[in-house]
Amino acid sequence: MTPFLATTGVAVPLLLDDINTDQIAPQQMDRSLDPDYRVMLFRRQRQDAGFILNRPQYQSAAILVGGSNLGCGSARETAVWALMAWGIRCVVARSFADIFRENCLQNGVLALEIAESEHAALAARVVATDGNAPFTVDLVAQRISGPGGADIAFDIAPSDRMRLIEGLDDVGLTLKHADDIAAWERRTAATAPWLQTARDRRRQ
Repeated sequence: MTPFLATTGVAVPLLLDDINTDQIAPQQMDRSLDPDYRVMLFRRQRQDAGFILNRPQYQSAAILVGGSNLGCGSARETAVWALMAWGIRCVVARSFADIFRENCLQNGVLALEIAESEHAALAARVVATDGNAPFTVDLVAQRISGPGGADIAFDIAPSDRMRLIEGLDDVGLTLKHADDIAAWERRTAATAPWLQTARDRRRQ
C-alpha cells in the first residue's frame, strides 16, 4: 500500500448527501475481467456533459469534497479503486459509511470527516476556487490548507494516522509483529509439542 503523508491538488466539490458505491463505481456498466477503473468512476453521471468531473479543471483532481454518508450502499471496494484511478487520494465529508471508510483505509486513501462548520467553510472555498488553485491535505501536520482562508486543523484516530503514514493494510499491520509471532510459535512448539503434529482433519 502506498503511504499517505500529504496530497496537493485540485479539490472537486461533489456536495451531495448519500452518494453510494453503485454511483461511484457502477460495475454493471463494465463486466470485463480487467476494467478501466478511471472510466468506471461516476460513469452514469458522466454521461451528462455538465457533470462536474467532465470539466477540464477537474480531470486531475486529487481531493473530493462530499456531503454526508458518503460511500453508503454496498461494500464494493472498487468504489475506492475508481477514486484512486482518477488520482483522488483524499475524500472529505461530514460523515462516511463505515465500510467505505474502512476500504479507503485499506487502500491508502484518507477519508477525512470534519465538523459541520469547518466542512461548510471548506466547501465554500473549494466551490469559489473552481479548480483553479490547489489545496493541500497534510496528514503529518493534520491540516488542510488552500486559497480563500486559514488552515483547517483536523483530528484522526492515531491508529488510522499511523497506518496511512506507514502504508499498512491489515496484512502489513500484522507483519509489523512478525518477530513477536515467531517468538510465540517457538514458545508454543517448546511447551506444547503435540500441537506441531496434530492432523488437520479438514484435509482428509
